[in-house]
Amino acid sequence: MRSILKLAALPALLLLAGCVPPDTVQPPRMIAPVLTTSDAVDTSSYAQPQEARVAHVALDLELDFAQQSVRGTATLDLSVPGKAGELVLDSDGLLIDRITDASGRKLAWRLGEAQGEKGAPLIVDLGHTPRVIIHYAANPQASALQWLSPEQTAGKQHKFLFSQGQAILNRSWIPTQDSPGIRQTWEARIVAPKPLDVVMSGIMQGEPEDLGDGRRAFRFAMDKPVAPYLIAIAAGDIDFRAIGPRTGVWAEPAMLDAAHAEVIETEAMVEAAEALYGPYRWGRYDMIVLPPAFPYGGMENPVMTFLTPTFIAGDRSLTGLVAHELAHSWSGNLVTNAVWGDSWLNEGVTSYFENRIVEEIYGAKRARQEVALDYMAIMETLAEVGADAPGTALHQPDGTESAGSAIIYNKGAAFLRTLEQQVGRERFDAWLRQWFDKHAFQPATSAMIYEDLKLNLAGSEAEAERLRLHEWIYAPGLPENVAKPDPAAFAAIDAATLAYAQHGTIPAGWAGWVSAERQRFLQNLPQTLAAEDLARLDAALGLSASGNNEELFLWLDLALANRYEPAVPLAERFLAEVGRTKFVRPLFATLIGEGDWGRPIARRIYAGTRAGYHTVTQRAVDRVMQEAPPPS
Repeated sequence: MRSILKLAALPALLLLAGCVPPDTVQPPRMIAPVLTTSDAVDTSSYAQPQEARVAHVALDLELDFAQQSVRGTATLDLSVPGKAGELVLDSDGLLIDRITDASGRKLAWRLGEAQGEKGAPLIVDLGHTPRVIIHYAANPQASALQWLSPEQTAGKQHKFLFSQGQAILNRSWIPTQDSPGIRQTWEARIVAPKPLDVVMSGIMQGEPEDLGDGRRAFRFAMDKPVAPYLIAIAAGDIDFRAIGPRTGVWAEPAMLDAAHAEVIETEAMVEAAEALYGPYRWGRYDMIVLPPAFPYGGMENPVMTFLTPTFIAGDRSLTGLVAHELAHSWSGNLVTNAVWGDSWLNEGVTSYFENRIVEEIYGAKRARQEVALDYMAIMETLAEVGADAPGTALHQPDGTESAGSAIIYNKGAAFLRTLEQQVGRERFDAWLRQWFDKHAFQPATSAMIYEDLKLNLAGSEAEAERLRLHEWIYAPGLPENVAKPDPAAFAAIDAATLAYAQHGTIPAGWAGWVSAERQRFLQNLPQTLAAEDLARLDAALGLSASGNNEELFLWLDLALANRYEPAVPLAERFLAEVGRTKFVRPLFATLIGEGDWGRPIARRIYAGTRAGYHTVTQRAVDRVMQEAPPPS
């Protein structure tokens, strides 16, 4: 159960431009449509946008590091069709003090029944007001926010805060209609203690204001309607370094040199992306490299991509991550899935786009190899869950759980790659660019892209049938016309893997291999290896000393699956330092799967590391632990 704090009197904070007097002339805001078809109804939200929808959010908040909370006001400007009497918002543990209209008149409100991670509906009696001001605080256990101690940062001197809103976590710190199909413009005034800097997923407005009492106020604005999960914040001891005229990176001072060197090609990536699918429409493209507790590889928050430091390998071998988050500026941020059952519209399209950027920047060979790794992940998932499993379809009807990222990301990308191969790159690129242009700053569904593909790419029912459009989107498994990866992409690596499997031959060329080749070798090694074999591999290839976290993870997973005791201390350090769910959950699952040997190790490590993980990682590992049999 979440702890409930009694609200002290909320400080009187300045209201933003969203709360100016009614007679002040404001420039018109861009308002995105809300889709009304049945497949666009978001069951993960309580919102009823056809009755009253949030069009703009103005936050005026103070960061309280002592209480690990944010508090202040959220001013919501509404688009109210007809005579809606109620506004329904999403809330997960928000501590509401009072709700008023623009004149200060109190509005009646109530919380409905909570439903697990979905939280509870916050229902406000509107009368006829088009503006609602909510005075509130976020619970210290807010699932979107992670408060880090100085010891959890690179500098070890100052506290740190970051948010992660996808998919439905932002309702734990922002009272709004938390649905990807209800896009909103927003602005914010954030007060933070010195010397911390604040960044958000909006354009910073001027220099911070020194309040003269050890605090500063930072202002941000996003004048384009975005899905609410894309409102993000980070605050800490961070510095900025430019890359190009519209690109740059933030990081802790101790990390800034390494971060800047790793992402130095970002401006070139933006230019490559624009050449493919049209102009970058968000103004700036900046990034922040967060402490390692961040649960994802990256998060595509507009104008401020959040990145894990685990992608920093020193040789830019993992910068496909940057290309992926940049590509989201078109697929995901510009055109957004209206419901989470259509997540492939964000991630699958982006994964295809990412590979095209990688091809432009790093060459066709690296692009082909990364496609082959992705295809391998699809096949592994289908082998695990079954090719007919409903969760392997791209479109997931309400109540159906996806089979995982290999479907949403990799199968989605394979679909577009297959279309490109079938119709030709020039024709395909023209179609995808018009899709982005036509639906810019709007939500979309699988049904919409299906109809668009039929009309603007296939051109006829017969061609749509030949391309298997419906099968790709709505059926499980992989259609027979899937574009297979280049069999020569890893020919030399696969030969080396076979030589090791048959004769124990250690590859002589390991030092000259790129990361994708090393990952391929590690993934395809025999699953059962003796301790002496593992020791010989480690000594020859330097696996335990790898600075590439993708490779280190694969080595640890293989070693733990073979109960290799010398790997346990390294795994424990890794799990204590890294919070990325992609690495953390599988390693705990591997330990749990090793019965009486691995389960005590997993439980011991998790007891010491769980508190340092973000909610996203905690929930994923909790499920692994709950599925394990109790100690015998």
